[in-house]
Amino acid sequence: MRYVVLAVVIGHVILISAQVNARLGATLLEAVAFGTLAEAQRWATAGVVRLRDVWTGYVSLRDVRAENASLRDDVAALELRLQEQRALATRARGLQQLLELRESVELRTVGARVIATDATPYFRTLTVDRGTGDGVRPDLAVIVPRGVVGRVIGLPGARAAKVQLLIDRNAAAGALIERTRAAGVVVGTDDDATLGMEYVPNLEDVVEGDVVVTSGTDDIYPKGFVIGVVSRVEHGTGLYKAIQIDPVVDFVRLEDVLIVMTPRDDEVTASLVAGGYE
Repeated sequence: MRYVVLAVVIGHVILISAQVNARLGATLLEAVAFGTLAEAQRWATAGVVRLRDVWTGYVSLRDVRAENASLRDDVAALELRLQEQRALATRARGLQQLLELRESVELRTVGARVIATDATPYFRTLTVDRGTGDGVRPDLAVIVPRGVVGRVIGLPGARAAKVQLLIDRNAAAGALIERTRAAGVVVGTDDDATLGMEYVPNLEDVVEGDVVVTSGTDDIYPKGFVIGVVSRVEHGTGLYKAIQIDPVVDFVRLEDVLIVMTPRDDEVTASLVAGGYE
């Protein structure tokens, strides 16, 4: 019975509310219904807007990613081109220095390009693109503007020759301390970054910083070309000093060299005959 009364009361309230006008002229029931629907529409619109923003952001992000990828490709291409230009500029400077060296020395030389290096740590050699077809033969000196590189070894091919670097442990060259003219022999060591100078008496005046040049006594290297700088000097246990030399040539970065084409014995004889020294 109690629930019936309560239901009747609620029904009357609803009917009375339906007859009450809202401030804007609508019934209270209509106002409540409108408010409920408006709130639902507001939430639905907000959801649509958020979904649209998310989709727009996703599409924009994909465009930005594609644009960034394109820009990265462009930057990589420009960096590669810059590296190529730097390499060409460096090679041009090296060739210019070789040309200046050829013009400054009274030696017959031929330019050569390094085409290979020996990967074996026990032998320091490289291969150049000149051979017997260019008049190259064993024991010709190889130089660069900074100093001595080494000598041609073995039997050259028609268009290639092997060069033993001065830092090879089996290499040697007659040498002088430029300041005092103290003579000795520069040899390769187990350390490919340094050279040694042997047979310089303990009584000779040698100090760190002295420049070491070729003496020309080995009949391979022309006289007066720079080999390196004395980096350490000590009195040896025997008659000779222990001298360490830092070479002036960067053997790792060699690209172009000059081969000194010293005349053959028969060429020297022909020259003497032509000059009246028969």
